[in-house]
Amino acid sequence: MLGLAGESGSGKTTLALAAMRLLRAPALITSGEVLFHSRPIGGDGPKGTVDLLAAGLDDLREVRWSEIAVVLQSALNSLNPVTTIGAQFDDLLRVHRPGMPGSERWSRAGELLDMVGMNADRLRSYPHELSGGMRQRAMIAMALALEPQIMILDEPTTALDVVTQREILEELMGLRDRLGFAALFITHDLSLLVELADEIAVMYAGRLMERAPAASLFHAPRLPYTHGLLNCFPPMHGKRARMEGIPGSPPDLRDLPSGCAFHPRCPWALEKCKQAIPRLEPISGSGREVACWLHHDDAKVPAELAKADPRTEPRQRVPTLIQVSKK
Repeated sequence: MLGLAGESGSGKTTLALAAMRLLRAPALITSGEVLFHSRPIGGDGPKGTVDLLAAGLDDLREVRWSEIAVVLQSALNSLNPVTTIGAQFDDLLRVHRPGMPGSERWSRAGELLDMVGMNADRLRSYPHELSGGMRQRAMIAMALALEPQIMILDEPTTALDVVTQREILEELMGLRDRLGFAALFITHDLSLLVELADEIAVMYAGRLMERAPAASLFHAPRLPYTHGLLNCFPPMHGKRARMEGIPGSPPDLRDLPSGCAFHPRCPWALEKCKQAIPRLEPISGSGREVACWLHHDDAKVPAELAKADPRTEPRQRVPTLIQVSKK
């Protein structure tokens, strides 16, 4: 599981939708590539490596949902309000599995709801008849209908109470371990990703700024922005400490500051930070990537960004199925 974190407006959802070519006009993808290593479990989808940005519409249609599924932020807006949950399951299965009889489609829909902890009777319900947590579970069940290789989870527990949030996350983790899909989990809550993700990537102003194993990023951040995010929520144990937070607000993406976009809010900004944009590059021997001038050209690294990196035993990893270039 790769976690994607950052403040609202940093480009997390835009990146995910761009990778799937789901951005609406006037959005335009000007460069780069998204390589998907297609290994369909069922159906006649493309096999081998596919550049999703160059693929034809027919290939995209085969890949979407059958191999790469998306759970969007608002389940109520994602579900059709004038048709039952069962009808929407039926539409999905009929399009992607045209040879499946109607009785099998209905049975499969019931199995999927049961998989996410819902009663099959709810197939006859309309979205407005379900609670927020049940709607989100229904969306997750739909995303799993065709046994995808990748799940893109875009803040799947936003606006839910903490008890329901925990239930859905535990359900998701159990399904991931049981079904073996890879996941991109998008959220602004770094503390949540530390528990769930194998690796975490941090975005700011539309750019990837740091990528590291979850434990390393939590205990020893290398980016000033990541350090600020980690100090924006109170610790649950240990000494009492004042929360520092991050001063200012995210920049307007139509008028970015010169150099590193974070430098007006950074307490350790150098003169070079105001002039040149740092590239996302690996830090020697650390297994992580950072876009920050503090880690280049023998700059003096603040103590807060030079903590010892914990060498933890790596967890069992799902093979990487999708790659986004740095172009």
